[in-house]
Amino acid sequence: MWAEWLKASETLLLTLHEQTVAVTLRDVMRVERIRPELETQLSIVRSIDTKAMDEAKRLAEELGAPTPSLRGLVAVLDKDEAAIIQATANKVLVGAQKIQDVMAKNRKLIDSEMTYINGTLTLIARSANEGSGPYRGRPSGSKSILVDAAA
Repeated sequence: MWAEWLKASETLLLTLHEQTVAVTLRDVMRVERIRPELETQLSIVRSIDTKAMDEAKRLAEELGAPTPSLRGLVAVLDKDEAAIIQATANKVLVGAQKIQDVMAKNRKLIDSEMTYINGTLTLIARSANEGSGPYRGRPSGSKSILVDAAA
């Protein structure tokens, strides 16, 4: 199952990198197109992770491990099997950290874009209310550019 997790995590990581590119290029349509795929892939990785951990616990209990966990399982296996399991576990940990890092980076990029958009809209609204032109503030006292434009 861990090999399946590693494969699914690589697919997820590729999609996360695609999201990074889309956000960096400010391609909103592409970001929106990627989002459902990301959610599906995250769900798949979580599901595999849960099943693999449950199976490791079951095997550890079956083999009489001191604790029903992956570490407990490694403790009761022979040296070669334990080394293989431990190496796979290390790969999974590295893969999980990569996913977390890219997700955190993408979150920061999206937050930065939202801050930029908010600042830009604030400047536009301020300029529209103070300037002269079709969207400047109306004598009605309305301060909302959107209300003025809709009217």
